[in-house]
Amino acid sequence: MTAIPPDPPRECDVAVVGGGILGLAVARELLARRPGARLCVLEAEDRVGRHQTGRSSGVIHAGIYYEPGSLKARLCVAGARELYEYCEERGVAFERAGKLVVAAEESALERLDELERRGRANGVPGLRRLAGEEIAEVEPAARGVAALHSPNTGVVDFVAVAEAYAADVRAAGGSVHFGAAAHGVTPGPGRIEVRHARGLTAASAAVFCAGLQSDRLAVACGAPADPRIVPFRGAYLRLPPDAAELVRANVYPVPDPELPFLGAHLTRTLDGRVLVGPSALLSPARDAYRLTTLRPRDLAETLAWPGTWRMAARHRRAAAQELRHALSKHSFLAEAARLVPALRGVKPRRGPAGIRAQALGRDGMLVDDFVVHRTERAIHVRNAPSPAATSSLALARLIAGELDELGAA
Repeated sequence: MTAIPPDPPRECDVAVVGGGILGLAVARELLARRPGARLCVLEAEDRVGRHQTGRSSGVIHAGIYYEPGSLKARLCVAGARELYEYCEERGVAFERAGKLVVAAEESALERLDELERRGRANGVPGLRRLAGEEIAEVEPAARGVAALHSPNTGVVDFVAVAEAYAADVRAAGGSVHFGAAAHGVTPGPGRIEVRHARGLTAASAAVFCAGLQSDRLAVACGAPADPRIVPFRGAYLRLPPDAAELVRANVYPVPDPELPFLGAHLTRTLDGRVLVGPSALLSPARDAYRLTTLRPRDLAETLAWPGTWRMAARHRRAAAQELRHALSKHSFLAEAARLVPALRGVKPRRGPAGIRAQALGRDGMLVDDFVVHRTERAIHVRNAPSPAATSSLALARLIAGELDELGAA
């Protein structure tokens, strides 16, 4: 466990709420722009990366999926390039293993064509189309009618990246404080006050990269209630070691364009494990890493949000499928076996689980792009799902630019 540092300052120039990979990237960017600024990072947990940062598959995305012109498209390609450079400079281990996006049947070819169009428009390095017989050259056990190969996709330990960012923050004169969960915010004349578990910090300006709590803190500062964070629990399966040898790197299906979730895919992590998933099940708590965890306030807010019911009506079939996957390991693995048929009959193990802080509009639409809002003395990151970790350095520049324009600090 990381030793708890001195109490957060009573006053500072900028407070960054959230010590995940994005909050720390923002903090180091702000200090690079404001040498000598009094900046503190307030993190709820006892170390960095306890939530979304440390509970993903660690994939460095190349930028294939995102609508050209969107923030995700613009920032993912640049962010991946900068992240690889940063890891090389700082000695953070990574592997540029590549990714195969496989059309398992003819009906997926039109969607694969669209992904290829997006990838080329976004400038994804090295992207190439493979015919069915060429797939085995990249992934010998994979099968399909066609595929896209992205050699620039990689894997990394995002917690190690976040720890390196935190070291940069401290080296630049900033401070990172653990056990400082934000309980409330009070904007006032000339400053903004953040009440947290270790006291109160008044700052000239604040940046909220609070993930699963981002909507609550934004509304407390006067931002609109829309979009609402609705938590989705994503659980992975893990292949046994002998079956893991069937997968060299990353094997993904062609996704449903109406959903921000990618379906069952296979990822080889830095330590050689192969993960399947994750599932995407509406969660009864914002920290339901165990299926039995329920928080009445979280569940009540999810059910009271009109968008929840509109989303449920729109995606009834997908919700039923995700429930099957959450309850049955074999059902979930069967989906992955459409891409790697040799997985049929394999007995998978339970893997890690995470909670995705998914923004949901009042209209029932799952928000697909990054969303950043301003209030009088604060910047609020309202939606930062994947590829936010990949894009962290580029996204941090955008957020720091928003604070510069705000002119509050």
